[in-house]
Amino acid sequence: MAYNTMMKAKKLLDSKHAFDDGAIQQLVIWDLPKPVFGSQHHYKYSLYYGKNGERIVGYDNERGKGDHKHIHGQEYPYTFSGLDVLVRDFLDDVKRVKHER
Repeated sequence: MAYNTMMKAKKLLDSKHAFDDGAIQQLVIWDLPKPVFGSQHHYKYSLYYGKNGERIVGYDNERGKGDHKHIHGQEYPYTFSGLDVLVRDFLDDVKRVKHER
């Protein structure tokens, strides 16, 4: 008898917060059975901070692009070194851009 040993994707985090100024922060992280094309780890993530439909800060690992971040419309490479660091880096960038305005 053959057994299906395929692991399924598991959502690790799905958090959304609306701020008093109308900005939204959403963090979604999945644990996947294999890496997304372009990434060296087995997580799929989308971290978003924006207002009025504009992405101000975003971190993601879109298929084929790998790990990267967006700040004020500019895209930058991002070196993934763990989930805790990813979330901390994102929140640090959000804090920084909030103080710029």
